[in-house]
Amino acid sequence: MSATVTLFDPTAPGREADGAVASAKPALEALAGKVVGFIDNAKPNFGVLADDLGELLKAKYGVARVMMRRKPSASVPARAEVIAELSAECDVVITGSGD
Repeated sequence: MSATVTLFDPTAPGREADGAVASAKPALEALAGKVVGFIDNAKPNFGVLADDLGELLKAKYGVARVMMRRKPSASVPARAEVIAELSAECDVVITGSGD
C-alpha cells in the first residue's frame, strides 16, 4: 500500500502597516556568499541546533556569515531592532523552536 504525503508551503506574503500585501522577495537560488540569520526563541536546544546548522551551511553550502540573535522567551516577539538588523543584513532568516 502506498501512502500519500501532502506538503504545505508555510510561507505567506508579508503585510504592510496599512494591511496591504507586501511584495515577497524572490527565493534564493543558492546560499553561497549569503548571510543567514537565526532567531533563537529561547527554547531548550535551539541554540545548539542553530550553531550546528550554521556551521554546516558555511562548510557545505558556502554561506559567508551566520548571525544569531536570541529572544528573551518563546512567548514574546523579537524586538523591533532585532528584526530591523536581521532584515538589513541577512539574505535569509530562520526562526525556530527547540525542546
